[in-house]
Amino acid sequence: MLTKDPRYAQITILSILTILQMFWADFGPSPVIVALNVSTALAVQYACSRMVGIRFDFRSPLITSLSLTVLLKASALWIYPLAVLVAIGSKFTLRAGGSHIFNPANIGIVAMLLAFPHWVWVAPGQWGSALWLAFLLAAFGCLVLYKVPSRDMTLFFLGGWLALIFGRALWLGDPLAIPLHQIQSGAMLIFAFFMISDPKTIPVRWPGRLIFALAVCVIGFILSIEWHIRESLFYALALVCLARPTLDSIWRAERRPWVTEGGTS
Repeated sequence: MLTKDPRYAQITILSILTILQMFWADFGPSPVIVALNVSTALAVQYACSRMVGIRFDFRSPLITSLSLTVLLKASALWIYPLAVLVAIGSKFTLRAGGSHIFNPANIGIVAMLLAFPHWVWVAPGQWGSALWLAFLLAAFGCLVLYKVPSRDMTLFFLGGWLALIFGRALWLGDPLAIPLHQIQSGAMLIFAFFMISDPKTIPVRWPGRLIFALAVCVIGFILSIEWHIRESLFYALALVCLARPTLDSIWRAERRPWVTEGGTS
């Protein structure tokens, strides 16, 4: 049944967020950017699927393209299809343990940030900082997590991240309004609910997922506090993804499919 595949819920939620951005948020994507991202993702997925001899599946590239549409901002139009090309291409070229190493949307963002630091950014507050909107995004994310077996990954991450930012505020004597404002970031919520919880690029066993999530928190926190890197969590996830095959080898486990069939996702 379609409802048993969480990717349909992800596609629905990301589509809603994309529409909200287009008509409401500052610096929302134009219809041209949306069409360019989606068409490029589907075309690259189709071409790569043909080359490696697997069935074409539109769900994974659609999720990746919508995630990039919601998160990535660029001052040049050609950067968007390039980011999509890197994201989808990484699934077929950078693999270990029967799965791709990096979360596709995340590595697409990180690659563009590194290659074009003055032309690319992720605007964390682009949906506004109102608490009710943060709750809305979190609730949308929970709809997906309810169907994803690795839902504990988001809980591990949020627990670690909240402990770090609130702990720092208490240690320095800062008002709690500061960390409360930080957790109302739309980009952080989408990162937590849609990116770090991707079953294909995180450890299979829960001890590995716990270490994975806490490592992302610590590295992201250090990059943010010490080097003032706004996109610190995206860099942290890309780095920690390199350790995922090792964590799976320690807690020996075979990669599970996204659903019962479907090839590369």
